[in-house]
Amino acid sequence: MSTLTILHKLRLKKSATKRNIIQFYDEATEDYEFWSKDFNMHFGYYIPFKTNLFKRDSMLNEMTQQVFNRLNVPKKNSLIADLGCGIGGAMQYGLRKYPLVNIIGVTLSTFQVYEGNKRLKHKNGLILEENYCNTSFASNSVNGAYAIESFCHSGHSKEALRETYRILKPNAKLVIADAFLKKNENQLCIGSRYCYENLCKGWSLEGLGSIDEVEKDLELLGFKNIKIEDVSFRVAPSVLHVPFAIIGFILKKLFKKEHLKPQSWKNLKGSLFALLSGLHMKSFGYYLITAEK
Repeated sequence: MSTLTILHKLRLKKSATKRNIIQFYDEATEDYEFWSKDFNMHFGYYIPFKTNLFKRDSMLNEMTQQVFNRLNVPKKNSLIADLGCGIGGAMQYGLRKYPLVNIIGVTLSTFQVYEGNKRLKHKNGLILEENYCNTSFASNSVNGAYAIESFCHSGHSKEALRETYRILKPNAKLVIADAFLKKNENQLCIGSRYCYENLCKGWSLEGLGSIDEVEKDLELLGFKNIKIEDVSFRVAPSVLHVPFAIIGFILKKLFKKEHLKPQSWKNLKGSLFALLSGLHMKSFGYYLITAEK
């Protein structure tokens, strides 16, 4: 069965997929539109003389490009899974760059499924309301998979990695772009622990995995050719946009005489503590992980 046929069948059955809704995802989307006009729900990747320090989406889109570079999938008739796709910002970018591939994303948010699929109309993309720890993909069916700042919502769990291994074709790759702990949680100092706890509360994260433990989990599950890149300094310039984005968002709401929703306050606090966590460089790091089945 071709990937186009699979895509068509999934498009027909998407209305039958019902999951529990996580409020965070539904209410956070409006806030992220202020962060990125392209609805990129992640940080960026800075390359001197290529990306613009003062334009967030220039760096945010480059992060997506770095992920696709590492996937290295055939550019025609390939099926790629976006595991935790949000409203589909990364999918939109991938389909613009590689219009002959097919991308299917999964999210727990009904709102993001609806809004994202409106933007993907007439493109080789589809968003399903599913849990990335338990998807409807057939085993050995996907040419590549990526998770951009999404596996943290499950604590970079072994369940998420195991499900990804199941759906990947032999020799296909998983690419993860995310923040990780550089040490075990119980080894964090008081300041790091305070930032970490508030980061998790603000962004509804189960927790960040330890980079060493995640590497071990990948190996135990059978992944090979695992490459771990610390790209913290590449990501830092986009993180430094956080305080300016927070101030701008609040001023915009005040100017329009709109009240900030409780979830918006949580998102803003989470963003602030993401910045503060980044200053604890011995405890936290941002990594690109590439692993092959």
